[in-house]
Amino acid sequence: MNIGQAAKASGVSAKMIRYYEQTGLISAAERKASGYRDYSEDDVHMLRFIRSARDVGFQVAEIQKLLDLWTNRDRQSTDVKKIALDHIALLRLKIQELQQMAATLETLVSKCAGDQRPTCPILEGLESQGSDAPVANRKQNLRILPPHKAKHTT
Repeated sequence: MNIGQAAKASGVSAKMIRYYEQTGLISAAERKASGYRDYSEDDVHMLRFIRSARDVGFQVAEIQKLLDLWTNRDRQSTDVKKIALDHIALLRLKIQELQQMAATLETLVSKCAGDQRPTCPILEGLESQGSDAPVANRKQNLRILPPHKAKHTT
């Protein structure tokens, strides 16, 4: 099947399939005489695995480790479990960060009258908080969601 058909069957966009090939996450597909990529059912199965891993927030490097374990029948489930537990810890940390962000915004919103006056406690609070945190910490908090789910500018 061609890349469009593989994308539809796997739920992974053609652009991401090409990216996964370029980064070495998956092997480059065989080529037909016409030069078009030719994907097998096994390729689609692997792409579905990758999509599932991305859907729960695994990054490409983690997915590579999971793929290596998935294809290794001599693997130990303890290795897979460790990757999953590490990822859960990271997700819980991100949840905490999101909860802190929501609490900060709730505090700022509670101070806002939301009327016709130009004074805005929300903007003032964002201005003062932005000057308190080091730039590195502010940039780190922007990458809460996986890159394929949200785009942020820094």
